[in-house]
Amino acid sequence: MEKQFAEEYVEAEIPNENEDIIHMYEPLELKIDEEYEYIKQGKIFSIFSNLLYYGIAFPILSVLNKIVYDLKIEGKENIKNLKTGAISVSNHVLILDCSMIGLSFGLKKIYFTTREGSFKIPFVRRLIKLLRAIPIPSTMSNEECFVKQLDQALQEGKIIHFYPEKALWPYYEKIRRFENGAFNFAIRNSVPIIPIVIKFRNPKGIRKLFKKKKDVTIKILEPIKYENQSDSKKSSIEELKKQVHNVMENC
Repeated sequence: MEKQFAEEYVEAEIPNENEDIIHMYEPLELKIDEEYEYIKQGKIFSIFSNLLYYGIAFPILSVLNKIVYDLKIEGKENIKNLKTGAISVSNHVLILDCSMIGLSFGLKKIYFTTREGSFKIPFVRRLIKLLRAIPIPSTMSNEECFVKQLDQALQEGKIIHFYPEKALWPYYEKIRRFENGAFNFAIRNSVPIIPIVIKFRNPKGIRKLFKKKKDVTIKILEPIKYENQSDSKKSSIEELKKQVHNVMENC
């Protein structure tokens, strides 16, 4: 019934696959200009960020996701030997699916791109900054600085997560249309794309007696690196985007 309602709601109210179904309360302002640090540097910030991420958030979310979603993670071997910077991408189907992606990478440091609006929520804006969230600027005037800093991060070996579907559709079980951003960065910096699929399964055993919503499996697929450098940039982005979409859809 819930799935049927969601599909009918989407069909009736959201003609664009990249528009949010859920809208958050965003009362604050966020000043983003050419001086803004998308990936904040500094030893003190790094110490507090690592303490919060690994010392508090990681263990709490490990337990929480196991209890609420019986979270299972498959395919960790596909990122075990990752030595370079990379772009990871996934479908966006839960409010806290970023926590599941973080758990999937274990001790590997990963940054998460998110809507600029997430940084307009009281308290949350400071918390997610420490947890390595990166706001995507909403205006073209700030795009150059954003691109430059993320390019540098990828060249330094960092992993950056994108939601190419852009919008959050809770419990949606298909792969939606992708935006170009993640694939543009991958080709610009010659780094692999790591496709990740968030899948749903019916609760089993005693869980099915008290749990109505589905449990979650994270599937990490083999990294994909675009090699055909003879194509134009535009066609390269489209080809890589199509390739990644296909493997995620098939999964």
